[in-house]
Amino acid sequence: MKKVSPFNWQWMMAMAVLLPFFFPGNGLTWADNGQDVVPGELLIQVKPGVSKGKIEALLNSNGADTAGQIEHIKIRRLKVPAQAIEKVRNALAKNPNISFVEGNGIAQAGFVPNDDQYSSQWHLPKISAPDGWDINTGDETVPIAIIDSGIDPSHPDLMDKLIDGYNFLEENTDTHDVRGHGTAVAGAAAAMSDNGTGVAGVAWNSPIMPLVVLNAADYASYYDIARAITFAVDNDVRIMNISIGGSSSSATLQTAVNYAWSKGAVIFACAQNYATSTPYYPAACENVVAVSATTSSDTLASFSNYGNWVDICAPGTSILTTNRGGGYGSWNGTSFSSPIAAGVAALILSVNPLLTNTQVVDILTHNADDLGAAGFDPYFGYGRVNLYQSLLAALNAESEPDTTPPSVAMISPQNNAVLSGGATVIVSATDDVGVDRVALFIDGTLLAQDTTPPYEFYWDTTLGADGSYDLEAVAYDAAGNEGRSDALTVTVGNTQVEGDTLAPDVVITSPTSNADIANRVTIQAAASDDSGITRMELRVDGVLKTVKYKSTLSWNWNTRKVTAGQHTILVSAFDPTGNQGEQTLLVYK
Repeated sequence: MKKVSPFNWQWMMAMAVLLPFFFPGNGLTWADNGQDVVPGELLIQVKPGVSKGKIEALLNSNGADTAGQIEHIKIRRLKVPAQAIEKVRNALAKNPNISFVEGNGIAQAGFVPNDDQYSSQWHLPKISAPDGWDINTGDETVPIAIIDSGIDPSHPDLMDKLIDGYNFLEENTDTHDVRGHGTAVAGAAAAMSDNGTGVAGVAWNSPIMPLVVLNAADYASYYDIARAITFAVDNDVRIMNISIGGSSSSATLQTAVNYAWSKGAVIFACAQNYATSTPYYPAACENVVAVSATTSSDTLASFSNYGNWVDICAPGTSILTTNRGGGYGSWNGTSFSSPIAAGVAALILSVNPLLTNTQVVDILTHNADDLGAAGFDPYFGYGRVNLYQSLLAALNAESEPDTTPPSVAMISPQNNAVLSGGATVIVSATDDVGVDRVALFIDGTLLAQDTTPPYEFYWDTTLGADGSYDLEAVAYDAAGNEGRSDALTVTVGNTQVEGDTLAPDVVITSPTSNADIANRVTIQAAASDDSGITRMELRVDGVLKTVKYKSTLSWNWNTRKVTAGQHTILVSAFDPTGNQGEQTLLVYK
């Protein structure tokens, strides 16, 4: 395979144009409470099994209107009067039909552009790209989704590589770049190469899918990012790059990421550029490869974020890439480290398309060049990406057809439990490749299906007669293998106990109110009632974490990727007549 000569790099640099300096934060919209969320909007996830009529009635009673949906992951975007936002949020957080409720977070582009120019694209030899290109330069069957501000469709290094995408800001297929950031990101990942003009990207032959979520004012909502993730994976894209990030954790983003991961996709996201260990999202989400930035001397870039949530690093200073308008320029930021790493992953899949997403990430991290302290560290993760070593490993990796069925287990309720009212059924499902979906059957009849873990179902037991029911869960993977849980039997008893109107007493015994929490916390609670306790539910920041069908509750909370600040713990308990008691407390990290 032909390599690009140093002479060509110098010629390309001579064509570079200067990029205006950008001040992060311009044009952002902030909520009245100072949080980085869209004013007057909430995001909720509806549990599988809840009827549309019931949800509409719930929203209407709380003065909330549906402004959009992500059907595959049951996410709804709500419009709520600004003065009622907290009241509506609290009401929805307590409702058993809702898995979680949160604000619609805001994210910014992760770049710090400047006008410094260098005589070559130093970052490509640094990651051993020329040697890697002797093995593979990419495949047209392995596209990269660039979830960003769009892409200049007339740029000579990009125009022949674009495939159909979508503009989530305008709800159309016009994916012109509205800011310039997406064009630069796309070039770093996969600019046309060895074509006698411009610059080289990492994945020469990988198509690019432009998905527009970032507007001209550097504003992207979490809802639109989640929509773009699901759109990409539903259109068979396995490599995605998101050079955007916000400081608010998000169940919506995590749900979209889990959905993509279950379909075999790998998402790369920039760690952001505030020189802090504070987690930024979606980079800090589970199942996302978070990328920090390095310099030409293999030090951490002065602006790069860091922390135990960072997975890997890549060059991110003076990255010569494509500019909106047809030219070229040098850019700084983790925004460009991330697509470089994504380009390496696209070439890994090009070499061996049968690899699972877990294998792709393992190859990427195990073959990185270790920087800083030996092994994993919070600044460089597992090290700087190495294209050549990664492709050698991909060539030798075993990739056999998937014949292993998922493992499935019913987590709650327990066998022989007594249920009443609206019951939550939780299923655990794992697979060596990924779980496509989980279906819940009651007496052999399908109740509902869920596509993202944790697999939770809402069962309105009042719609049937009291008595005994058999529950079984079935999990399916992408290859069509299916695994079945052991069946369990529960008893439904909705007959009212005359005169019982007292709610259960609930006490959270650990942690204490206003406590400062560490990286791992055990939440414990107990409930009591004259008629007995049918179930207890635990929510953290409005997100349902566990259900126990007994009068005590204990749950281990891993807060490693939780944002600093205030968090709300809510424990609810229910008696056989449906009376509900609860206790809420605040903790701080």
